[in-house]
Amino acid sequence: MSNDRRIPALTPCAGRCSTVFGDHVCRGCRRFDHEVIQWNTYTPAQQHAVWKRLDIQLDQILIPMLPNADARHVEGFVLSKRVRLMQDASIGRKLYHALKICEKHRQFAEESGLGIPQKQVKPLWDEFERRILALAKASYELAWLRADGIHHSLVQMILED
Repeated sequence: MSNDRRIPALTPCAGRCSTVFGDHVCRGCRRFDHEVIQWNTYTPAQQHAVWKRLDIQLDQILIPMLPNADARHVEGFVLSKRVRLMQDASIGRKLYHALKICEKHRQFAEESGLGIPQKQVKPLWDEFERRILALAKASYELAWLRADGIHHSLVQMILED
């Protein structure tokens, strides 16, 4: 028997999956339902592609919402709280983790580097969740509209032959 204590692979999971209730986009991590289900079968390249899409969305939402954030300070804060990050995690990903920590422990707001007072944490978190879920759902709908369009084009091509 080995004493090897392996660190589990990083996953975007936020521990509050809503896909089990039928959501096509998880309210916790914002992955598509099939990505949640198939995550452990994905190649590293496929997982990285999902991480990048999620990070781009975090950048789109959080960077404008936190204009006074100090990126280096935020990164140090997040790492000091023992959050594991992908080596190429985006600024938005780091802002997300800092805001998530502060949402649970508002007393950390001043030291987080986010540039917001404690009283702004909850309203900011609520607005972030509203915006990021709307963006993730739009991304899902666009992906499936594209897939449906490709499907119909292929069927039409087959029928014409």
